[in-house]
Amino acid sequence: MLTRRNAVKVAAAATAFPWIMTRSGLAGAATTANETLGVGVIGVGIRGKRLMAQIMQRDDTRVVGVCDVAGPRLMHAMRMVEQQDGSPCAGYLDFHDLLGRPDIDAVIIATPDHQHAFEAVHAANAGKHVYCEKPMTLTVPEGRAICTAVEANGVAFQTGSQQRTEYQGRFVDAVQAVRNGRIGSVERVEVGIGDPPIPCDLPAEEAPSDIDFDRWLGQAPERAYNQVLCPKGVHGHYPKWRAYREYGNGYFADFGAHHYDIAQWGLGADHTGPTRIIVPAKVGDVMPNRGLVLEYADGTRVEHGGRNGITFHGTDGWLWVDRGGLEASNDAVLRDSAGVGDSVIPRHKSHMDNWLMCIKSGETPIASAEVGHRTASMNELAVIGYEAGESLQWDPVAEKFVGDNADVGNARLRRVTRPGWEVPGA
Repeated sequence: MLTRRNAVKVAAAATAFPWIMTRSGLAGAATTANETLGVGVIGVGIRGKRLMAQIMQRDDTRVVGVCDVAGPRLMHAMRMVEQQDGSPCAGYLDFHDLLGRPDIDAVIIATPDHQHAFEAVHAANAGKHVYCEKPMTLTVPEGRAICTAVEANGVAFQTGSQQRTEYQGRFVDAVQAVRNGRIGSVERVEVGIGDPPIPCDLPAEEAPSDIDFDRWLGQAPERAYNQVLCPKGVHGHYPKWRAYREYGNGYFADFGAHHYDIAQWGLGADHTGPTRIIVPAKVGDVMPNRGLVLEYADGTRVEHGGRNGITFHGTDGWLWVDRGGLEASNDAVLRDSAGVGDSVIPRHKSHMDNWLMCIKSGETPIASAEVGHRTASMNELAVIGYEAGESLQWDPVAEKFVGDNADVGNARLRRVTRPGWEVPGA
């Protein structure tokens, strides 16, 4: 049920966004305690709606509130829920108001990457379980702040690295084979993904009256609206804000959040990270957009480049995996019947199911906050290396750069944040 604080904020927003008052006024019916899990969805673009649809297909969950800065998308999501459920769904511009609802037990965060940390820390501090889309954060300190908030509040946090649970289990097969020594000792891993980010240089456009673009920007630097960043209306594509440094870590991190995650998983490095960032040689004055290496303390190298997907190279063979296939240097690698002392990786019905089951059981999800943070850190360290143009040393325990040129890296660990959008604890 709407609180007085919520009602005041909704009423204030209704001057520019009259549609929100009409439909969120229908939100008087709250879920009965303990009957179902009340879920709120923050960000209802294409990915948010797909995750929301998974919640609506279940008998033990119910979407009771949605939040977005774009009026048409918010209205569309509210109608989707109401048509499926036959009962009202509240809509909010400000995610704080959604978090204030006592009938919301958990939230899905599917906003642009630069918003994740701010929303996730506030959600955890409000005692809400969190499913946060990948990459979890854009900076190392933000990731650590999420881990701290999750642990302090005892909530179940799932990072949206669904390759650990879905895609016919081929990533599970690959990681289990690697961990069980089917290719010998891993010497290097190739990760085939896209380019590092570029600065945003999009021209100014007139912002639609039904989009709160200032709220979309959040912590990012102030700039004029452009529909490439925040599309008009209800769209069916993934917007290209991902390419720009201000809002993401490029298409490098867009899929790197998935593929570097599998590399970390296969190496058993979910709670640590590399110790060296080795940049490729410049071509003239230009830094290549491939070839950067993240090296671990034991000498294992994770290289940006090669075939799309993840290729593990070991002393006795190789194994390649992607969403569309699984191949190896010989058939015996893929006939992984675990023996005594071998790793057996649990398999789950789906990523969403794993999260919801952990909410009920108190167990830790397969892509926990720490896992998501360490994977995001891999992407962040690589981007810093490409931008600095210098090889750097990293301390994965202290989570800071060390060595002679440590200042070069440490100066890039944080981003300038607009006042009022600072991530608590970061």
